[in-house]
Amino acid sequence: MLKRLLRGIALAPVVLLLLFEEWGWAPLAALAARLARLPLWAWLERHVAGLPPWAALAVFALPMLALLPVKLLALYLLGTGKLKTAVILLVAAKLLGTALLARLFHLTQPALMQLAWFAHWYPRWQRWKDALLERVRQSAAWRWAREVKARIRTWRAIHGND
Repeated sequence: MLKRLLRGIALAPVVLLLLFEEWGWAPLAALAARLARLPLWAWLERHVAGLPPWAALAVFALPMLALLPVKLLALYLLGTGKLKTAVILLVAAKLLGTALLARLFHLTQPALMQLAWFAHWYPRWQRWKDALLERVRQSAAWRWAREVKARIRTWRAIHGND
């Protein structure tokens, strides 16, 4: 019982992160893809998509490393009592990071899959993540939240923006 409780507590932040990524990945990637309308951005994307595997891995990891100082700054702000600024900075960094990471993954995945270790572990990661998210979606809390969301949508459709 204790082991199960500890596992649930340890997995909670992972589940929240995965749910955010799941929710935000596609829309934020689509938003970032709109930048390809700009000639310079389109040129940059063509070059990123043509990178060899190890260079693609470095480019894919770049947003995570670039946003680390921003996240550390947010933690510093949190520690100095600037909660609102810290939260805004963390949310902005998470949104920007997810958008860039999703777009870069789309551009670099073919090259990344040429790395034997990546091709070996990526499908396993996907299966684990999908199974975990499916367990969350089957939970009573998730089903309840979906029901509330459906009721709110129905109410808004009937009542409009009164």
